[in-house]
Amino acid sequence: MVKKPRFLPATMLALLLALGTAAFAATDREFKTTPVMRLETRTLVQLLEYFHYSKDAVKSADYPQLISDYMAELDPQRLFFTAEDEQNFRRQYGPRVETDLAYLGSIDTAFDIYRVYDQRVQARTSWVFQQLKQDFDFTGKEFYTPDRSKSPFPANVAEADDVWRRRIKFEMLQDILAKKTPEEAKNTVRKRYERMLKNLGDIESPDVEEMYLSSLTRMYDPHSAYFSSDTLQDFSIQMKLSLVGIGAVLSIEDDGNCVVREVVPGGPAFNSGQIHVNDKIIAVKQQASEPIEVVGMKLRRIVDMIRGDKDTKVILTILPHDAPDATKTKEVLITRDVIKLNSARASASLYEVPGPNSQTVPIGVITLNSFYGPAEDTAENDTKSTASSDVAELIGKLKQQGIKALVIDLRRNGGGLLSEAVDLTGLFIAKGPVVQVRDPLGRVTVDSDNNPAVAYDGPLAVLTSRFSASASEIFAGALQNYGRAVIIGDSSTHGKGTVQAVLEMKNYLPKLSQDIANTGAAKLTVQKFYLPNGSSTQKKGVTPDVTLPSIDDFLPIGESSLPHALVWDEIKSTTFDGKALAQTFIKPLVEASRERQGSLEEFALLKKNIDWFKERQEQKSISLNLEQRQALKVADDEFKKQLDTERDRLAKNNYVFHEVKLDSVLKAEAAGPKPAASVLDDGDTDAVDAEGQSKFDIHLRETLRVVSDALRLDQNPEYWADGRAPITATSTLPKS
Repeated sequence: MVKKPRFLPATMLALLLALGTAAFAATDREFKTTPVMRLETRTLVQLLEYFHYSKDAVKSADYPQLISDYMAELDPQRLFFTAEDEQNFRRQYGPRVETDLAYLGSIDTAFDIYRVYDQRVQARTSWVFQQLKQDFDFTGKEFYTPDRSKSPFPANVAEADDVWRRRIKFEMLQDILAKKTPEEAKNTVRKRYERMLKNLGDIESPDVEEMYLSSLTRMYDPHSAYFSSDTLQDFSIQMKLSLVGIGAVLSIEDDGNCVVREVVPGGPAFNSGQIHVNDKIIAVKQQASEPIEVVGMKLRRIVDMIRGDKDTKVILTILPHDAPDATKTKEVLITRDVIKLNSARASASLYEVPGPNSQTVPIGVITLNSFYGPAEDTAENDTKSTASSDVAELIGKLKQQGIKALVIDLRRNGGGLLSEAVDLTGLFIAKGPVVQVRDPLGRVTVDSDNNPAVAYDGPLAVLTSRFSASASEIFAGALQNYGRAVIIGDSSTHGKGTVQAVLEMKNYLPKLSQDIANTGAAKLTVQKFYLPNGSSTQKKGVTPDVTLPSIDDFLPIGESSLPHALVWDEIKSTTFDGKALAQTFIKPLVEASRERQGSLEEFALLKKNIDWFKERQEQKSISLNLEQRQALKVADDEFKKQLDTERDRLAKNNYVFHEVKLDSVLKAEAAGPKPAASVLDDGDTDAVDAEGQSKFDIHLRETLRVVSDALRLDQNPEYWADGRAPITATSTLPKS
């Protein structure tokens, strides 16, 4: 049922507009609802109810939950507020929050709660400074849970004091384990909270508005948000320009940490090989200066610290996404640069995979890290590079070198242009629908490949991971629907099957107020993706035909780990010429892979690493006993050393391969020197070494073996379906 539109009484609207633009210049730190905020708030509620894909997701009875969600936004680690605060706030503000937002446009509730938060932080910081004057005992049997994001607020002040006492000890222990004295550790903790107070002083009323209204939008789904005018400006710059920096999209997580949401292919962060999606940035250090912790800092300030002039350096303290605990950080030195298109483009290698009778099988691997389109600064006479055209060129080169099969590696591909996902799919199928897109009214449009030509008709596999998202899932899922490729990888892809649109407030405010400057925007989920067979990619992602063991499966990476994620569902299948691979073909591949997973040394190594990681992950509470922590650190260091030694030994048996490059990349390399790689510093970390993983890529090796198995089955009519060989196309005409 569509909700009725909500409108202000005409007299109240006229009064707001009569105040004029001068009334909208609210003083910083004033913390009260301004007339422009009232207009934006009411407009946001109406946009959610008219345009959001799940516009009926939030009912009147759900609005009091916004109080708790906003408290968690302010205090993600449940350290400053208490359960008593939560009860009092919900009792005081809960009954009126819908009326305030939808009819009055008031966000005074957000400012009232923020003032209490400000007072709590000030008082708690003073308490911490007093505690640091005392001596601490690290010989007891106490424990602390570093991640309190899923914990309730402390029941009262006394319980909060106990949590904080143990938190200070935990923070000090991390520095003591890094060879600092107790006094040095105290000084580090003191500086941390001094910076937190300074960051608190930087919070302005638009920041509070953004947090509160984004808490509202996230009740609909995790990808919807409200942008203040400053955030909208930053977002627009990211979309339109190639800024000098490290090439990463950042956000602030619920626990106050700065999290890497996207690593831009071809950027300095990507090329370092040391920064990945979901890594946390703990501190930022400029050359010849001290590192500055950024936990709790405003995102805009963090971004400003990381950005800088071309060829200057910045050192980031990173907590890897797969680190077993918060002490396993590392320092990464990054040289700032503009993103180079050639570094971001598709690349290929030809592997010689051992086959029967001591012969090797040539198999091509194309790595695609985004579905990119032509750069905006491409010269008029230059070739406009796209993901599909680059892959087509690499396919041609690999075919000339006699490949017997092809693998498309999408493990680090977070998506990109949907049109490129459709065009890329068209390189491997004769023609037909690739993706269905459904809007809030239930209307479905179908995007199809209409070119009957095929660039590659031979045996094909797609390698995926939990980081393969959005357009990657459309490509992999469509080829799976057509029975055109074997999908191999983590237990599922990311599961992002939704589309967001940015709706600028100035376009939806009443006409008389549209000349107001500095308005924000709503980023709302407005569509969902479905595969040709009608299955959504939302939440479930794409399930591979052959699953490989992976640490990623034990991390909160996918869409399903996000609160209020839209559900998986199905719509009617569209008409297409294909069907999923028959189990008579898939089952032997799975059985052969499982046999190798149970017998090969490399999988024993991978299992050992996964088991160790799971054990550390399950240790939610960390000991505050110095002797126990030191013993654990020694054991972890020894484990990592053994792991690296075994990996280096196994890497000596890597398959022989050589790179195959695009003509334009070869031309660019010939014209100038290859850029120097950033110097890496492992720092104090026991996390999985990304560089070591790249030396010995277990998942890629097994994918090549699965493809080799598929080649043999592909030649045996016993495993065919519908009278044709599986994972082959029906047309061999070249793509134009």
